[in-house]
Amino acid sequence: MTGALKYELTDETKKLGTITLHRIRALRDFDNVTAGDVGGWVESAANLSHDGTCWVFDEAQVFGKARVSGEAQIFGEAQVFGKAQVFGKARVFGKARVSGEARVFGEVI
Repeated sequence: MTGALKYELTDETKKLGTITLHRIRALRDFDNVTAGDVGGWVESAANLSHDGTCWVFDEAQVFGKARVSGEAQIFGEAQVFGKAQVFGKARVFGKARVSGEARVFGEVI
């Protein structure tokens, strides 16, 4: 990690089967996110990088060993899980599911 922490896990949680997801909150301004903005859901800080401008919005969920980094954005009700990686300028949205060992990157929308 190169800069200050970008977000925190809030006390707001929800269960997804046996997994506990935590709502995220931005700690600083970056890209189109303002400090204090509430984001989507992650299982742990390992799911979303503190570097870059990546973010999980809305009701989107990232869990398991999945990782979002770079400038990637996850929106809507999308889920990223398993060992999936979303990075670069990729966007995952709607009710999309990215799982397994999938890698979504570049300028994929």
